[in-house]
Amino acid sequence: MRITIETGIFYDTERDFSSEERHILQKLFLWETMAKSIEEFRNKKAEALAKGWNLSGPVPMSAAMSAVTSEMEKRVMKRLREGNSGSS
Repeated sequence: MRITIETGIFYDTERDFSSEERHILQKLFLWETMAKSIEEFRNKKAEALAKGWNLSGPVPMSAAMSAVTSEMEKRVMKRLREGNSGSS
């Protein structure tokens, strides 16, 4: 899958992310739509990075992961500003 961020840079999930990071991204794509606050999204991100994939332990934040999750945070903030707080 290709992920394009606001600056036009794109990341290929197969090439630019480890399998652990891909697993975390899958979770965060869901939380991006459900988080009731930016703090909740950030907490879920931190929790996922700390637990790792299948409780394998901490996953370091790569530059690609940082860029994509930063973009996700912007989308969460935009969604919340527009009044769509996510699922109940």
